[in-house]
Amino acid sequence: MTVQSETTGKSYAIMSGDTNSGWRSGHSGELRKSLSEVYASIPVPVGGSWLRRLLAFSGPGYMVSVGYMDPGNWATDLAGGSKFGYTLLAVIMLSNLMAILLQALAARLGIASGRDLAQACRAAYPRPVGYVLWFACELAIVACDLAEVIGTAIALKLLFGIPLVAGALITALDAFLLLMLMNRGFRFLEAFIVALLIVIAVCFGIQIALAAPPVAAVLGGFVPSREIVINPEMLYIAIGILGATVMPHNLYLHSSIVQTRNFEQSEAGRRHAIRWAVTDSTIALMLALFINAAILIVAAAVFHSHGKDVESIEDAYALLSPLLGVGIASVLFGVALLASGLNSTVTATLAGQIVMEGFLHIRLPHWARRLITRAIAIVPVVIVTILYGERGTGQLLILSQVILSMQLPFAVIPLVQFVSDRKKMGPFAISWPTAVLAWAVAAIIVALNVKLLMDTFGGG
Repeated sequence: MTVQSETTGKSYAIMSGDTNSGWRSGHSGELRKSLSEVYASIPVPVGGSWLRRLLAFSGPGYMVSVGYMDPGNWATDLAGGSKFGYTLLAVIMLSNLMAILLQALAARLGIASGRDLAQACRAAYPRPVGYVLWFACELAIVACDLAEVIGTAIALKLLFGIPLVAGALITALDAFLLLMLMNRGFRFLEAFIVALLIVIAVCFGIQIALAAPPVAAVLGGFVPSREIVINPEMLYIAIGILGATVMPHNLYLHSSIVQTRNFEQSEAGRRHAIRWAVTDSTIALMLALFINAAILIVAAAVFHSHGKDVESIEDAYALLSPLLGVGIASVLFGVALLASGLNSTVTATLAGQIVMEGFLHIRLPHWARRLITRAIAIVPVVIVTILYGERGTGQLLILSQVILSMQLPFAVIPLVQFVSDRKKMGPFAISWPTAVLAWAVAAIIVALNVKLLMDTFGGG
């Protein structure tokens, strides 16, 4: 389809089989609807108040934000707060700002090109490169599920006394939960996610009030410190926070689910959709910033101030109520963890489906696709849980986030490349200042990963 820019008057070919559109001719004609069962299923008002239009586009941002406050974040935030006080709040803030930019680019790609990131990679790169990127993304989803399933299993154990292995197996049921919600409509899935996010926010809001951290120290923690880079142990946790905050599979997820809105397929309609989708994700990610910061602040105010070096979620649960002197504190912690794990496994399962369909074009029934993508992730998780038991789950969670961080370049670099390319994006390509900023973020991510590898394998 050819679109004429309303601002420059130039014509661009996008979202079609046109071999001049910038996508590889061998794949451009194969374009399918991302998540076809819910594609363009949610109506968008043409007029009306700004609030009505914002509400129409609200939802995808909150689903994406789930990945920014999953149990992997809990492990890294608890370790960072208990070890180093409020110092790593700066890393959480900077990571969140990176996430806001990258998710905005993912939404732009999905709305403007009609492709999710997996489909775009398949259409832009030779097949062997596509397979490498698919494998890297699947590895990231497995690492993500390692954190989420273990986190959910820990929550079930703490709240109900269910053994870890049984709890991990129970999380497989979320594939059926996702199927049930999707059959009711995508809005039901979004409402379910938002409800659990509210539970998490309320639980941590209460815990912040109970911990009563010193305001000056908290504000000081948002100022970047040189020690973060020169201290290998602090850098390790900082990169873990980066991996837990900027999630590779979220870029694939966001570029797909923004297409559930039935917006006008014109340049004006797409610009309108991009603007509201970015507003939605920015608001949602500010909620994620609050929750991540709250976890670290509670850890610093309760554990660090008492000289307790807490690396496991179980230890945090056991110590929280005694140190705060409030019995409900640990229960709130466990409830929020369970809500976080359940939310995260649902969205990760959906992301797995998007990645498999986009890269491999596998045609399977919806329920079979979800069970397969879930099994790819949960089988290694169950094996690891059986091998390690209750020992070292905190270290496993942090390690999973570092693995996620190492997968980031495989998602971030293609994303920035696509949205910067006028042949592919037409009038929706990002401006050069935004492109410079996006490439700078990608360079920072790569540099931090190289530093981590040097410290890890060089004896640092």
